[in-house]
Amino acid sequence: MPKLVKPLSDAQIRNAKGKGKPYKLADGGGMYLTIQPHGAKLWRMDYTFGGNRKTLSFGAYPAVSLEQARKRRDEAKKLLAADIDPSDVKKAQKQAKLERAANSFEVVAREWLERRKAVIAGRTATHTLAFLEKWVFPFIGDKPIADMKASDFLAVLRRVESQGKIDTAHRIRGYCSQVMRYAVATERAESDPLIALTGAIQPRNVAHRAAITEPKQAAELLRMIDGYSGTFVVACALKIAPYVFVRPGELRAMRWQDIDLDTAEWRYAVTKTKTEHIVPLAKQVISILKEIHPVTGHGKYVFPSPRTGERPMSDNAVLSAFRRMGITKEEMTGHGFRAMARTILDEVLGERVDLIEHQLAHAVRDPLGRAYNRTSHLPERKRMMQRWADYLDELRDGGPITHENR
Repeated sequence: MPKLVKPLSDAQIRNAKGKGKPYKLADGGGMYLTIQPHGAKLWRMDYTFGGNRKTLSFGAYPAVSLEQARKRRDEAKKLLAADIDPSDVKKAQKQAKLERAANSFEVVAREWLERRKAVIAGRTATHTLAFLEKWVFPFIGDKPIADMKASDFLAVLRRVESQGKIDTAHRIRGYCSQVMRYAVATERAESDPLIALTGAIQPRNVAHRAAITEPKQAAELLRMIDGYSGTFVVACALKIAPYVFVRPGELRAMRWQDIDLDTAEWRYAVTKTKTEHIVPLAKQVISILKEIHPVTGHGKYVFPSPRTGERPMSDNAVLSAFRRMGITKEEMTGHGFRAMARTILDEVLGERVDLIEHQLAHAVRDPLGRAYNRTSHLPERKRMMQRWADYLDELRDGGPITHENR
């Protein structure tokens, strides 16, 4: 007949002191408390499984109370009764916990941003991380990204919104949506729950013009575009538009066969004159094209219609996106990016007017009255287009408006 063990009391455990060597205080059912010479108190349970004697650890006292230790002992005994080794279960649970930690929102967000550093300015990466570290990570950073819900993000956004930081809330929503889309692409999440939050936070109160030509207004518009959470194809078109400032119809009809990612050039026939035109593609544009290629690269158009890949997306797709962001047709249109580039490149960045006009696919003639061909000043235009893209990124991220701070 097995020897009966008198259960431990809380007083016994509290008063137990370390001795010259470890000793045990039994509680019954194979469980006991080991008292180490330095006074540490560790819960253990001895059991036999498959003919082998094993020991299971339940943690240290007082972090694990007597009541909690007994509960873990009872759970282990239930597993043994079902012919399951509790040590194996514990190892599996530990591994699952490690995997959840490895795929937490913060871990995936930092991974996403680290990959983005190759194609964005260092200042942009720094600003993005600062926003996430202040407003997002402390509240939902440790949650498994596969378990993220719209309500989790809404709580974060409402917290920011309650402080009157409406623009910040929209920017954070955009960043989080990009992280979730990256998680979907890397098979660590099923969908982007932020899509369901359209209209859930206050719209930005920004005054716009049909053609935004002031850097401060351009900066706000770029931030709105960066935070757009509609369809992926439309979002990519919106992001590319200010970088290339071509006519809206030309952007919508962009074809994969006209793009050379190696030379970073887009060659096509201008809709008005039918003449061939070259658009140097900044590294930011190349990055977006590489991102969308797995989605639409099998078809003809970079931005196809959602109904059929045989046609490009409609002009209404971009206009509808503007409306979703709270921008009316009297405030901004797709054509407005051309006016924005023409004005700021000239008046703020001091670029040569003939280079700007040439890049706008306007008729430009040399001093002798001859029309420049499509390859004229291509190296200078490539430099200008990269400078323009970098400047737009600086504006979007709150950098200096101009070198004169106008």
